[in-house]
Amino acid sequence: MINFLTEHASFWRRAIALALDAIWLYPLLILLLYFSYNCSPISLPDITDPNYIPQYEWRIALIISVLPALITIWFWIKYAATPGKLLLDCEIVDAKTGKPITLKQSILRYVAYLISALPLFLGFFWMLIDKRHQTWHDKIAGTIVIIHDESQVPLHQLAQGYL
Repeated sequence: MINFLTEHASFWRRAIALALDAIWLYPLLILLLYFSYNCSPISLPDITDPNYIPQYEWRIALIISVLPALITIWFWIKYAATPGKLLLDCEIVDAKTGKPITLKQSILRYVAYLISALPLFLGFFWMLIDKRHQTWHDKIAGTIVIIHDESQVPLHQLAQGYL
């Protein structure tokens, strides 16, 4: 439940979490690209070559765009955070109820990342002036990033979780 004790994740906490996510995700994507090219060096094809036959472009599109989306959305649904946010005790919740986000919200939030990033990342920096530290993608999806603090959870809920 969102209340006056709820602490919203700061800009720097979220920026560090994003950097931590990039540290593990991008090497994974590069490794998958490498294996998708049969362990040969990856180079961009010359599409002006008359003998050019598109072979691997669908793999690049899948690995670079679809796979990160699926991984990120899975983490949001399963753990309410990406690994970087988990390390920094952040949690993505519904902005009104404080409950875990739905699949629809997570997909909308991921698509809205593009809207936040397009105008010089203005949507990300918006949280610096927003009282609840919401970015544009948070506002569009109806989510909020809070600092997960078990001291704010009622004791009866904690007891149920450990029984």
